[in-house]
Amino acid sequence: MTQPNSNEEAPVFTGTVLVVDDEKNIRRTLRMVIEGEGATVHEAETGERALELLEAAIAANEADPMLASELPNVVIMDVMLGGISGLEVLERLSALGEDGHPPVPVIMISGHASVADAVRATRLGAFDFFEKPLSRDRVVVSVRNALRQSKAERELRDLRQRVHGEIIGTAEPMRELMRMVAKVGRTKARVLITGESGTGKELVARAIHEASDRHDHAFVKVNCAAIPRELIESELFGHERGAFTGAVGQKKGLFEVAHKGTLFLDEIGDMDLDAQAKVLRVLQSGELTRVGGHTPIQVDVRVLAATHRNLQEMAGAGEFREDLFFRLAVVPIRMPPLRERLDDVPLLVRHFINQACEENGLARREIDPQGLAALARHDWPGNVRELRNVIERMVVLSDGDLDIDDVPPELRADAPASDDARGGESDELATGDARFAELLRGQSELPLKAFREAVERAYILQRLRDNDWNVSRTAEVLGIERTHLHRKLKILGIQRGER
Repeated sequence: MTQPNSNEEAPVFTGTVLVVDDEKNIRRTLRMVIEGEGATVHEAETGERALELLEAAIAANEADPMLASELPNVVIMDVMLGGISGLEVLERLSALGEDGHPPVPVIMISGHASVADAVRATRLGAFDFFEKPLSRDRVVVSVRNALRQSKAERELRDLRQRVHGEIIGTAEPMRELMRMVAKVGRTKARVLITGESGTGKELVARAIHEASDRHDHAFVKVNCAAIPRELIESELFGHERGAFTGAVGQKKGLFEVAHKGTLFLDEIGDMDLDAQAKVLRVLQSGELTRVGGHTPIQVDVRVLAATHRNLQEMAGAGEFREDLFFRLAVVPIRMPPLRERLDDVPLLVRHFINQACEENGLARREIDPQGLAALARHDWPGNVRELRNVIERMVVLSDGDLDIDDVPPELRADAPASDDARGGESDELATGDARFAELLRGQSELPLKAFREAVERAYILQRLRDNDWNVSRTAEVLGIERTHLHRKLKILGIQRGER
């Protein structure tokens, strides 16, 4: 291995790394480097042994998520092994993971790499791929980034398990949201969820309920905007027989139905002032009286509320009770609009594709990078709800895997101009494609490393252009970590705005 740059600060690793290589010296060298940075190393000499260890750890984790520590945080694996190859092991792992990716980051290494190996490893979800002889700097940087990704993914899974929800997203606004849900769910505090229509406010309310000690009792939703003004009190508090025309019998209100559980008042900003006053009294006293009744009824209900309106401004204008606002907004939670977390669009797209295929009895489908990039470029004024509807339409109308032609025309308009329209801008990529074909025909003696770097550089440069040099969005399209992409830009000498 080459020596590290003495000017660089040595990173500190935390976690476990599984090294899979049939060469004892390689395993020993990697152990010395990785343990020297603070991580724990386990070894496997064959692909069969690696699979045995990993499949047992994955099975244990599925049976009891508390056993997640049994899984290594990162796997470093040689392509060529005695017995089944490293690529075969990677393929098996990808089949066990979510969305066709291995459940842990896998770094592939090889002393006899080919273009086909590199391409196959990338398609199977390898975190990184590099050749022997190994550079210590390269190993340290790659393992550090892989450990960071592993830590982030496990933290996200842990948060999802604690909130018992399907909140999808890895962007920081969503990670902070899930931390808040996990924290507030364990309390009795009232929560006011604000945000634009279609951002998933009800999903967060359900997650808070599921994370609470009331999860075994009812979660009752009330859409305050959908109930006529003259019926809202009867719906919330119930009524006695004969209380009004049509009240032919006694009826429990939704506060009573939600006793010991959670009542979710959706679009609370559309509730009229008279009903607001009665809701306030219930929150203050824990008592209600049915319409037409006289006997107080005790209820134990946690109230969560949501709105797309600014209740504080409405209170200032006399359109919403200020005292009720302060009762409801003990803990305010803001749902970020999708345009503030466009990095999550690829993840949401894949989730909704799988969901639409399952609901409509269709075979699993994929989407190509160009189609995904077009969707990730849209502002989504209707937020996650709009995205879900668009994806379902695309899946239902397509005949197979999705591409740019399946994206609705109005969204395709956001896509960058075609190669013809860009003129010379795509010359470098076109030249790279022609050179790629020539190399595959064996008409060039360019070294493998130089070939890989040339093609990789052209491809990454074009994807950056397609995404207006948004590094986070480009990293999602490429299926790699943002920090990994930043490192590649430095290694490949790609400058922002380069043509």
